[in-house]
Amino acid sequence: MVVNEGFMVGGLIRCSLTVMLMGLMIPVFAQGVKIQLGPSKIGENQAYTISIVASNSSVKNYDKFPDIKGLRKRGTSSSSSTNIVNGRVSSTQSIIMTYTPEKQGTIVIPPFQIEVNGKIVRSAGGKLTVGPPVQQRRSNSIFDRDPFEDFFGRRSAPKEFIDIKEDAFLALTTDKKEVYLGEGFTSTLAFYVAEANRAPLQFYDLGRQLGDILKVIKPSNCWEENFNIEKINGRHVDINGKGYTQYKLYQGEFYPFNTEPINFPAIDLEMMKYKVAKNPTFFGQNRKESFKTFHSKSLTVKVKDLPPHPLKDQVAVGHFRLNEKINKTTLKTGESFSYEFNIFGEGNIASIAPPKINDNPDIEFYPPNTQQNIKRSDGHVTGSKTFYYYGIPNEPGKYDLGNNFNWIYFNTQKDNYDTLRSNVVLTVTGKSRKNESIIANDLGEFYNLIEVEDNTLRSPHDWKMIRLLANAFIIIVAGASFYIIFKK
Repeated sequence: MVVNEGFMVGGLIRCSLTVMLMGLMIPVFAQGVKIQLGPSKIGENQAYTISIVASNSSVKNYDKFPDIKGLRKRGTSSSSSTNIVNGRVSSTQSIIMTYTPEKQGTIVIPPFQIEVNGKIVRSAGGKLTVGPPVQQRRSNSIFDRDPFEDFFGRRSAPKEFIDIKEDAFLALTTDKKEVYLGEGFTSTLAFYVAEANRAPLQFYDLGRQLGDILKVIKPSNCWEENFNIEKINGRHVDINGKGYTQYKLYQGEFYPFNTEPINFPAIDLEMMKYKVAKNPTFFGQNRKESFKTFHSKSLTVKVKDLPPHPLKDQVAVGHFRLNEKINKTTLKTGESFSYEFNIFGEGNIASIAPPKINDNPDIEFYPPNTQQNIKRSDGHVTGSKTFYYYGIPNEPGKYDLGNNFNWIYFNTQKDNYDTLRSNVVLTVTGKSRKNESIIANDLGEFYNLIEVEDNTLRSPHDWKMIRLLANAFIIIVAGASFYIIFKK
């Protein structure tokens, strides 16, 4: 069984066990959940903690603790305590994430939030100063010791911990071992734990590890559609008749660009594994933290070329169908219509090109608008790509749009090329608009003057002289007019 959270119990809860049953008959204080940050200054060899603290209530479920730059997650633990003051019971449960600093310096803890029991709990963050290592001494104070250790006047001997063999493995798998050029296949990286497993395991620093894994797991010669796994939840699977819990870490759909083999390297995942006390007791620490690295096997997917075809390098590959819509099939010449050519199915939706339109002078088609929808679920990428056309018929008659709209692709279910063709038939009535088109394209008398206009080149200096003479003439006329008016 995978243990998602560690469990450590302090000396305070050991003393409180005897009063917890009494609390069932005693009033309790108000409930509340908060986030508590650790000290603002620690040594380089000391741990920093962030805690979810629930007062008079229990933490049933919670989201992940934040990843903080400069700190490394070391795992979670829990503690609880119960107190009776003046006949009233107060209890506290804490979920504690322990961090260790990577180096000395100042670390900024940005504001963050954690979902606890279905509600958002926020923290304003803060600053942490990491100084030189601090010399840590073992305290002899009775408050720092297990109150049951000296109950019989002697300290118990150090516990011996044993390493239980885990029944778990890391695997990188693909749903296909060989694909066509451009055909999609799904790759999954998952951690599997047998339902009969007895070794306590826990994910460790998963955010950083997944970041490193994604850098090497994605093939450079493929288009990727990432399934974007946000939460790692276990689900039951059967492998060779044996029950396992599968934890998907990464899943993506890949479409090869060329016929080179697709090689996936071996992947490493470090897990936190606990050694178990050889002689466990009701009090004290019964397990010890250690680490275990799991390795997946390398994997190769072969890519085969498509059969010969004039459009082999342009077609999409997959399994697709056609859904078409038109606002009207009976109309007059000059009357517009809208037409949708919707390609949907399984394959690389992003690579789908518009259908080929055969030239038809009797109907004008304008360039389409495009809408794309992609769905990634259950290990498959499906979706649709819709092309919206606008057309105007110029001649009366019947028109089979199948002669105008067809889309060729390679059908992976049939292993051959296939064509999606329109089944819409238009009925057009009215007068021919060919003559109107000719008139609309007539550029008029202005352009007819080109035939009779002198085409002799003139120097720009000639135009300057003409402008100068015209300005002089205007000045002379204006002066003469003023003279005549003044004389009168």
